[in-house]
Amino acid sequence: MSKELKKPDYISQEDWDSVDVPEWTDEEIANARPAVEVLPEIVEEYRRTRGQQKEPTKEQVSIRLSPEVLDYFRGQGKGWQTQIDDILKAHIAGH
Repeated sequence: MSKELKKPDYISQEDWDSVDVPEWTDEEIANARPAVEVLPEIVEEYRRTRGQQKEPTKEQVSIRLSPEVLDYFRGQGKGWQTQIDDILKAHIAGH
């Protein structure tokens, strides 16, 4: 079952050669536990990240904003991009 791995370009050959990771034995595989049991905090943090929208309601775009605008909205904390969207929608509704 041994398969030769290709070294990624961003890893030096010296670093690649210095790592010796043997294949797991059948016993190690049988004794393995799910990550959520071993590292629950890390798994919980990973699960908090938002996945891909099932039914996208917004379109991802790139927009250039002044540093003052970004500082202000980022300073509002989580949801700052939604705040910008809400303000723009209110502006459109008023025109």
